[in-house]
Amino acid sequence: MRASRLVNLLLLLQTRGGLTAEELAGELEVSVRTIHRDVDALSAAGIPIYAERGPLGGIRLVEGYRTRLTGMTAEEAEAVFLSGLPGPAAELGLGTVVAAARLKVLAALPAELRPRASRLVERFHLDATGWFQAGEPVPHLGVLSEAVWEARRVEIQYRRGDETVPRILEPLGLVLKAGVWYVVARTDDQLRTYRVSRVVDAHPRDETFERPDGFDLPAWWAESSAAYERESPRIDIVIKANREGFGRLADTFGARSVREAVRLGDTDADGWQRLRIAVDWPEEAPSRLLGLAPNVELLEPAALRGQILAIANGAVERYSAP
Repeated sequence: MRASRLVNLLLLLQTRGGLTAEELAGELEVSVRTIHRDVDALSAAGIPIYAERGPLGGIRLVEGYRTRLTGMTAEEAEAVFLSGLPGPAAELGLGTVVAAARLKVLAALPAELRPRASRLVERFHLDATGWFQAGEPVPHLGVLSEAVWEARRVEIQYRRGDETVPRILEPLGLVLKAGVWYVVARTDDQLRTYRVSRVVDAHPRDETFERPDGFDLPAWWAESSAAYERESPRIDIVIKANREGFGRLADTFGARSVREAVRLGDTDADGWQRLRIAVDWPEEAPSRLLGLAPNVELLEPAALRGQILAIANGAVERYSAP
């Protein structure tokens, strides 16, 4: 624990310059006395660290001193090597950059950690794309990525339904969600999310823009995703399912719907259980429920049951024809 703290203390001084003992104590969540003891220990170990008194004083490293990554733990090294998703990095044009960074980290690691880090790449692979998805073409991801880095406005043509509409975006960030790229951008003074695969054309403009003060992309995305899930259309249905049907419900309606489902009574003698469950996108519910037959039966609402019957009768009529 102390060894890790000493390395973090060194890295803080290396990246931020001089810091007071109070500031270091706050960053490392220890007492000021502990900071002074750590500084003494580093100095005794030959690290060129010193303290200056006075209002402009603080704890500093001798100018030009740089520590190597010898304090990196095995877990931290593994995290670095596991974090480089080759597919998304290549889509962003960073594939060779990620590879070069891995090599540099590997070279800087202590000898005892190198085999473990390299074995991780051999034995673990992260695939961000879902099953039966070849990955969406995103030919304009590079343009959007550069616009995000440079805070530059970009003019796009965006496919919305059966039409293509022009938009001028101030792109603030890119998000990879379940193998799908999204760009979070400001347009008409509103923050919106655009699916990158639906961008049919993109051209950077000459003018730049000011990013909103304090904009936090992960926090905004988490809040936006939660709001989307809350506000998406839902319908409450009552079904009964046998054991095999239970196993397929999560794949059809999502784990959240199954987790929040309410059991209505006990399992009957034939192994069927009645449930009240809220499902997203009501217009898709009839065909999805029909796909679960004969292991799941809809009981309520009656109108939805009629839609399922109509689809089933249509299928029987179609497939019964010569």
